[in-house]
Amino acid sequence: MTQAQYAYTIEMDVRDYECDMQGIVNNSVYQNYLEHARHEFIKTIGIDFKAFTEKGINLVVIRAELDYKSPLQSGDRFSIGLNLVRESPLKFVFYQDIFRLPDMKPVVKARIVATALNGRGRPELPPELDRLMERQR
Repeated sequence: MTQAQYAYTIEMDVRDYECDMQGIVNNSVYQNYLEHARHEFIKTIGIDFKAFTEKGINLVVIRAELDYKSPLQSGDRFSIGLNLVRESPLKFVFYQDIFRLPDMKPVVKARIVATALNGRGRPELPPELDRLMERQR
């Protein structure tokens, strides 16, 4: 995919401490990269994660599927591309891809399913979030 095929992209660098004894990025670190990209993206569409939490609305991941294609190493620069899709009245999915730069070698392909929980811990998309999700279609 090219950068233009994503609703949002961000570039980052691998830091030394993210690598394991094999000299590659530890598998769990990729989830941090993906989460950072999601948080940066939701800011761009008008979702204030902290404000939602303060109102008792918790945006949560309910499923994470990651396919590891090739490893990153210390000092590598990479790009994360993201698309958001409304899957159902209560679920939305972030499709995310990580590519090593500059050769765009696929690193990770991810499908992250999320929802919003109300103060009682039940799935519920508040009207303002529902409107923002509709604009992403």
